Amino acid sequence: MRALCGFAIPPPLVTGRPAPERSSRFAMKKLYPDAAAALAGLLKDDMLIAAGGFGLCGVPERLLDAIRDAGVSNLTFVSNNAGIDNEGIGKLLRTRQVAKMISSYVGENKEFERQYLAGELEVEFCPQGTLAERMRAGGAGIPGFYTRTGVGTMVAEGKEVKRFAGSDGEEHDYILERGIFADVSIVKAWKADETGNLVFRKTARNFNQPAATCGRVCVVEVEEVVPAGSLDPDCIHLPGVFVQRMIVGAPYDKKVEFTTTRERAAA
Repeated sequence: MRALCGFAIPPPLVTGRPAPERSSRFAMKKLYPDAAAALAGLLKDDMLIAAGGFGLCGVPERLLDAIRDAGVSNLTFVSNNAGIDNEGIGKLLRTRQVAKMISSYVGENKEFERQYLAGELEVEFCPQGTLAERMRAGGAGIPGFYTRTGVGTMVAEGKEVKRFAGSDGEEHDYILERGIFADVSIVKAWKADETGNLVFRKTARNFNQPAATCGRVCVVEVEEVVPAGSLDPDCIHLPGVFVQRMIVGAPYDKKVEFTTTRERAAA
């Protein structure tokens, strides 16, 4: 420990994140040519992947395609849902590469339902707000937290229960929920600068922000990369310190979950 002007200076903080690669001019080298290159050396069987997205909004499509093509198996995915049949994580369900889902909403995927009811897919259901907080907790290095959500339901089965005084001054039961620490996070953003600062577009922010923070390595696909310094700092949703690798995934086709039509009125 060094001293300066009589004050002790602690050594640099060591975190679980890999140090960013730097060029000779100290520019962050985070941009990769495609999804397969960005995921090279990261994928393996039996890994835990945190994925952003809600329904078909803000889903890291290119990265999911690359994981499917890599052929890794027995994967556990943490995601709000699994997309729909043949879209999002649904593609990996079709190829039987997913062994377990940690999710909060799965009602729009028939293959998910079929595999679950047939005992082919393990599912850990988690209340939506709790799932987001478990990701955020992992990203903040918090191994667990207590919540009243799920007390007295199947969600609480097998979990530690303690009583604490709540905001009303009365004691209530709280259940212990574990923070999520993923091997890899895959997320979708609208815009990034060269250092990895991210901007999400409207509702596509959803689970992408907490998912990005809870992975040991975060890989992002974006629609556009702009020069460093061109983003308004007040508009950055996720600092580049959380991002290790990026690709430009554009152009994208707009996916629609449901199409509802009515017969044209007679003239």
